[in-house]
Amino acid sequence: MAIKTTLEQIEEVQAAITKVMAGQDITLGGKRLTYANLTALEAREKSLLARYRAETRTGGLSINIGTHRRDY
Repeated sequence: MAIKTTLEQIEEVQAAITKVMAGQDITLGGKRLTYANLTALEAREKSLLARYRAETRTGGLSINIGTHRRDY
């Protein structure tokens, strides 16, 4: 099995979130079964998006504030 890229993982997580939002829980014999946990998926998505932005350097504006050097 090949290792998936961060972007591929994001796409999978987002597809799973879409399925959960469409209703992926059922009740059988008085017990509720949830195929995926929306909170966990959203946390995973947030983590993957942060990693993807770091990998592609698309995380937004970055300001480097350094110490000014003065030679007297």
